[in-house]
Amino acid sequence: MKAIVIDQYGEKNVLTEREVEKPSIQEDQVLVEIHATSINPIDWKVRAGYLKDMLPFEFPIILGWDAAGIIVEKGSNVTNFEIGERVFTRPATTNQGTYAEYVPVDENLLAKMPASMSFEEAAAIPLAGLTAWQCLVDFAGVKKDDKVLIHAGAGGVGNFAIQIAKSLGAYVTTTASEKNEEFVKSLGADRVINYKTEDFSEMLEDYDFVLDSMGGEVQSNSYKVLKPKGKLVSIAQPPNEEEAKQYDVEAAFLWLDPKGEQLQKLADMYDAGELKAIVGETFAFTEESLQEAHALSETHHARGKIVITLK
Repeated sequence: MKAIVIDQYGEKNVLTEREVEKPSIQEDQVLVEIHATSINPIDWKVRAGYLKDMLPFEFPIILGWDAAGIIVEKGSNVTNFEIGERVFTRPATTNQGTYAEYVPVDENLLAKMPASMSFEEAAAIPLAGLTAWQCLVDFAGVKKDDKVLIHAGAGGVGNFAIQIAKSLGAYVTTTASEKNEEFVKSLGADRVINYKTEDFSEMLEDYDFVLDSMGGEVQSNSYKVLKPKGKLVSIAQPPNEEEAKQYDVEAAFLWLDPKGEQLQKLADMYDAGELKAIVGETFAFTEESLQEAHALSETHHARGKIVITLK
């Protein structure tokens, strides 16, 4: 099968197209023929070697942890899915990722695609959507009338976080550039702070929850807007324990735990009109296009998700 792999850590030019052996599956897995995948920051962070201590994969590594496609094989223990079904998934974090024509996936990590959902939309949801869900629902327990601040609302995780928070009945503030103000409002944001000209930490107070996707100074200033016993979760860097204690805030770093049942809940939200999958730019499945897509993701200014189409 065709795959785009890396044989060493480095810049975007280490992404190389080649033929590799089609993967085999275990009894509790299916083989998905991939129609679309997407780019996440973890992709280029692994490629650059930033996560080699946390994820000590053997080379060659096939990057990519989002997939939408069709089941072409199923293991003997698989009971809830059939060959020919359209599915989407955030597969397990291994060196056998989704920049490939086929990927093996554990049954418990699969979700069924709604009939009206395109493969491109489905590929945009898993990693970013599940991350947003686990931040807001599992960690924060966001509920009706909570005041929530979501940083970088136009980004991959941010756009899902706004929509999920609104579905839970929260009042949602987000940071965005002026050009993305109308976009994040269309997702449900109640208030938009222009991070280029305004200081959110001087404008907001008494918030219940902050989702930090930036780290650094943004994370430190986020404590100032929270009420005592408020919560902050970061997907950028582990919070400083002393800082959190100083502000009497519960703070944590979230590393995604993929779950098919939660992904199915996001599919149900999509079906109910409560969740839109925002496909930003799409790229072809070629070495050059993947390199270009990585470069775009590394700017941190992509709107929605960067999707790669294979079919």
